Amino acid sequence: MSLWGNKDAVYSDGTIAISGTTVTGTGTTFNTAGLISAGDVLTVGTGSTQGEAVIAGVTSATVLTLEESPSTLDSGTITGAAYVISQRPISTIFDTNYDAAEIYGVDTTEQSVANAASGEARQYAPAHAGWVGITTYTDNHGNLRVKTETLVAGSTISGDAEDTKFPDS
Repeated sequence: MSLWGNKDAVYSDGTIAISGTTVTGTGTTFNTAGLISAGDVLTVGTGSTQGEAVIAGVTSATVLTLEESPSTLDSGTITGAAYVISQRPISTIFDTNYDAAEIYGVDTTEQSVANAASGEARQYAPAHAGWVGITTYTDNHGNLRVKTETLVAGSTISGDAEDTKFPDS
């Protein structure tokens, strides 16, 4: 795979357990789905318990192997975890500017809808479709502020992992 792909959500069925660099899925069809490739990014968990790693290979319908680096996953064992596999830029794994949950694959429709929105929804409108980093904060007057940065411009993003932030209509 190239340094980045164009799919925000490649696969996320079932749950996974991770021990070392071995990912074991429950309710998964990793190799039969035909969607997962070496170089895709596995994002596990949410919030402060979130981590990411690069997929080294697909062993079977229920087993993936991970590259040892880059990875922000805890070194301990993870069980019964929700996950998503995407083609986000690998360089974002150790990006100190954005957490995994702050990088979005925004397609051209989602960008248009955000630009046409009003109020708070309009604040999230990115300048370009593609891989976008977004940070939010509250200023000293209590107002929501949103900063967007286009990390990789691209008009071919597909697969949705974030319709809450960027709806299609």
